[in-house]
Amino acid sequence: MKVFGLAGWSGSGKTTLLEELIPRLTAAGLRVSLIKHAHHRFDIDHPGKDSYRLREAGCSEVLLVSDNRWVLMHELRGAPEPSFESQIARFSECDLVLVEGFKQTPIPKLEVHRPSLGKPLIAGTGVETIVAVATDQPGSLVGQTTLPILELNDRDAIAEFILRHMGFKHA
Repeated sequence: MKVFGLAGWSGSGKTTLLEELIPRLTAAGLRVSLIKHAHHRFDIDHPGKDSYRLREAGCSEVLLVSDNRWVLMHELRGAPEPSFESQIARFSECDLVLVEGFKQTPIPKLEVHRPSLGKPLIAGTGVETIVAVATDQPGSLVGQTTLPILELNDRDAIAEFILRHMGFKHA
């Protein structure tokens, strides 16, 4: 499995970009999976549901299964967050794992940058695995980076860049 990430400040549009890239990558014949890092407490379960009640009762893991999908919820219960590598190893075989967040993890990444957020580029600040920057204001980055600069709204060009960079297409 090949792994490619998206990094950027909160509100830069990483999730929206991924939502529009995934259909393009699957249309290219790839089986795609995704891992997203959450910096806050989150829950995919809801109070009152049987699975929630049983997890709250003390289960370490709850596996929900239907004829449409399955999900495994694992409670850390004070244990440290699992490593990136151990989480990737849980995926079923696929062609490409997309990663949102994990900006310090040593995988190739596209930085999603919006100058209107008033935040600096992440590229060049110790995150050496950023391979290109996608921005809604390409002219504003001239002289700030030697990386390829992609137009954030040109989703086809970004998908093509990822396919080429990851070796799924030849230049």
